[in-house]
Amino acid sequence: MAERARAQLRAEALDVAEELVVAGRFGMPELASRLGVSRQTLYNEFGDRHGVTSALVLRSTERFLDGIEAALAGERDLHAAWVAAVAAALHRAADEPLLKALLTGDSDVLGAEPIVVAARDRAAAYLRRTWPELENVDLAAETAARLTVSHIGLPLAPPEVIAEQVATVVVRTCARR
Repeated sequence: MAERARAQLRAEALDVAEELVVAGRFGMPELASRLGVSRQTLYNEFGDRHGVTSALVLRSTERFLDGIEAALAGERDLHAAWVAAVAAALHRAADEPLLKALLTGDSDVLGAEPIVVAARDRAAAYLRRTWPELENVDLAAETAARLTVSHIGLPLAPPEVIAEQVATVVVRTCARR
């Protein structure tokens, strides 16, 4: 039971921390106050402010990457898989202010680089597993990640149009052997 209460506190703390980070008001005293716990309770769970933000970024990144991989896996055709993955990433970032802030550099928590690298690596691994005959997989995955993040920060078209464009670039980059 104690472990369940701890997990529930941790999840609630991360939810509140996300709200505070997005609002630009994150601090351990504010977080403790909002949760109705002592700062020491938070320090025991997370270590320090950096521990909270690291856990928050990790949670957000994992959810984001799981969504991208699920979208890729939902399609059998390479082009359709990338359209789905890019559209999922664009919609997720639009729906989650913290994720958008992390990816566009509008947050003092962490830059986009670790998220882009993780997205690139997971996408490339998925491509290798699913379509082993493809070439230039690393280049295609990196290009897709960078183009998608660019469009999150400055969307010049609707998500579906951007997804189609990025997918076209990726498929043309992935020459078949």
